[in-house]
Amino acid sequence: MLTTLEADPEFARLARSCKSYDEAWTDFTGYALLDGYDVRKDTDPLFPEAIRAMVIKSAVYELTDGNEDAAEIPVPVPLDVMIHALAAQFTVLSRIQERTGIKFVHATDREAIGAGEPGDYTHQVYRAAWGPVNDRYWLGKDETERRTAIVTRKYEQLGIYEAGRRIAPGFATAAA
Repeated sequence: MLTTLEADPEFARLARSCKSYDEAWTDFTGYALLDGYDVRKDTDPLFPEAIRAMVIKSAVYELTDGNEDAAEIPVPVPLDVMIHALAAQFTVLSRIQERTGIKFVHATDREAIGAGEPGDYTHQVYRAAWGPVNDRYWLGKDETERRTAIVTRKYEQLGIYEAGRRIAPGFATAAA
């Protein structure tokens, strides 16, 4: 599947689009979990990790006769954020799906993001197909929870609560 996707004439555009989506990226608990995250440095290695995770999801979907619940395997939060950037390229992604016959699977209501652990099913399948994961992006559940708690506390000092789901910056009382 990965080889088929990469051979598609618009795959390079898809990759460029995901990597240049930085102007609109707002994320409070995905990339923020990466120490020293830099959109200019991290998107090149992050995109392949995300596309490979999507290929695993697509393969599970195909092998289970379209079972969307089974296909929504746990992926690390930073990969999930890149998957959102991928899904935002709807038109080009739709054409690639039509040409390749590969169905991309992503359903926010069925996600188990951040629930994965080193050595779990997703991790094992990835390693079997492509070798070692990039440990910078493949955070386990406990480490994800630890880092999320740290960034959440820091955000609260700025008026950003519930990991960005509630924001009260205090414009009326802020000094100019």
